[in-house]
Amino acid sequence: MTAETILTHALLVLPDEVLPGTIVIRGERIAEVQPGRSHLAAATDLGGDHVIPGIVDVHTDNLERQVSPRATARWPSRSAMLAHDQQTAAAGVTTVLDALCLGDLGFDAGRTQTFRDGVADLDALSGTDLLKSEHFLHLRCELPARDMVELVETVADHPLVRMVSLMDHSPGVGQYRDIPRYKAMRIRQMQLPPDQVDRRIDELLEQRARLRDRQRAWLLERVRHRDLPLASHDDDSPEGVAQNARDGITISEFPVAMEAAQAARALGVEVVAGAPNIVRGGSHSGNVAAADLVKAGAVDVLASDYVPPAMIEAAWIAASSGAIGLPAAIAMVTDRAARMVHLHDRGRIEAGLRADLVQVRPHEGHAVVRKVWRAGERIA
Repeated sequence: MTAETILTHALLVLPDEVLPGTIVIRGERIAEVQPGRSHLAAATDLGGDHVIPGIVDVHTDNLERQVSPRATARWPSRSAMLAHDQQTAAAGVTTVLDALCLGDLGFDAGRTQTFRDGVADLDALSGTDLLKSEHFLHLRCELPARDMVELVETVADHPLVRMVSLMDHSPGVGQYRDIPRYKAMRIRQMQLPPDQVDRRIDELLEQRARLRDRQRAWLLERVRHRDLPLASHDDDSPEGVAQNARDGITISEFPVAMEAAQAARALGVEVVAGAPNIVRGGSHSGNVAAADLVKAGAVDVLASDYVPPAMIEAAWIAASSGAIGLPAAIAMVTDRAARMVHLHDRGRIEAGLRADLVQVRPHEGHAVVRKVWRAGERIA
């Protein structure tokens, strides 16, 4: 007999409304969505809390934070992966795309080890039922990096890959288009003398001129057979967005300027913005505020970037501001995100879909995650 769970006395956040109602789960699926309250003895009373679909995070660097909890302390990779998984589940994220960086521009050498270890850990853990959330791979490909091609070759056909983003973190480009600010950041972070940072900047600009376009063309051809969602990263101009669209890149991830985001929307290119940007009240690197993008109707999906709990909090803030209704705000971290990465069995509270659900209680402006279910099983 299929196990049945009844969740009642809840505010269900559906695609077009918030409905006081009841959800019946049978096995891994939502069997029924009913208005009103169930009086069956077996029903679980959620006390009037909201219930939203399980969150789908299309881009998180959170694993890097677990691997390097201190600048000089590297944590064992398997322990870091398990801690990352527990944090995502506790934040209501039932589906997570681990965004691993492929390619080193000389300031983040440890990222290559994080990538290799992260893939190996997911391979080892994915079939064990030890992971609370469901994990996929998001390949963040650093176009001007000398080792990018070699690293992509190791995972280009990996079955867990769900998304590929094309990045360029060279000084003077995208997020780092302000070179004096970039230089100051590197001096502060790396504790390097200014003349050494200047030399490295010159080397990176020469390397970009030599490798970036050639390796971009190679990457687009190498992954073409997978029909994966392709994203550009840190778009800073309408011209760049248009070029990407012509090349089949249909997602603009973290555009750094309003005009780039609006150009993307005009072309039918989906826009991903950072949830921490909304929670903090602005960009940590001085770029466009994600809240302004939401108000302008220039955001499709929010991603955690580097703080998994920011997803639900940012959606609640967006709805509370009046810029967008709660169903539409929640869709930015659930339904729209799931569709973006071609996962059509989740993301909405709807009969027949997977029972990925999150119980949420608003409290003094915060959205507090109380319980989480994935495929009908309680995970947090």
